[in-house]
Amino acid sequence: MQHKDLISACQSEWQAYTEHSFVSQLADGTLDQACYLHYLKQDFLFLKQYARAYALAIYKARTLKDMRQALPSVHALLEHEINHHITYCAEWGISESDLEQEPEDAGTVAYTRYVLDTGMAGDILDLFAALAPCSIGYAQIGKRLLEASVDLKGNPYASWINLYGGDEFQQGVEQGAQQIDALLADIELNSARGQQLIDVFKTATRMEVAFWQQGLDISR
Repeated sequence: MQHKDLISACQSEWQAYTEHSFVSQLADGTLDQACYLHYLKQDFLFLKQYARAYALAIYKARTLKDMRQALPSVHALLEHEINHHITYCAEWGISESDLEQEPEDAGTVAYTRYVLDTGMAGDILDLFAALAPCSIGYAQIGKRLLEASVDLKGNPYASWINLYGGDEFQQGVEQGAQQIDALLADIELNSARGQQLIDVFKTATRMEVAFWQQGLDISR
């Protein structure tokens, strides 16, 4: 079993996530700015919980190898992606203090606590199955949008596309996917365990759909 099998098992949910209207509007630059700014604030709160979840992976790991493999993700989140997010938000007039004081939307709470609860109740593979849709999906979206863009000039969201479609993010996600595949290698797709992991992955993917949608909903 590989992470691609998880995606294949929930194609309708995966398509709803990676081809969501929020993504389409972001790609062509028509996304309402208020929706985007709301998304940025909630994404900061999400990333904080995401870092906690990767720190939990170190606790859940049973071998030193797995502990070492989880550490770069924690470091990358705290020292790179979150800092980049703070700097980027400042360009939109949102300070770090604004981000910290922003209340969590229901979708943000539901998604992040689902990931953490899944990790606490299960093992490291359950945790990674819940974490995987975010990184793998963003890499897929970023790559597709970057390859499809003839000219990003004039698109206010070009930097988002360049970040997630760029080599550094793509390579980091590929390394994480390889780690997941190594853990999935002995799992049979149609086994009870395989179906359990598919359910976790599918639920987290549905949470991603809701996360995009809550950004659009504020304009209604």
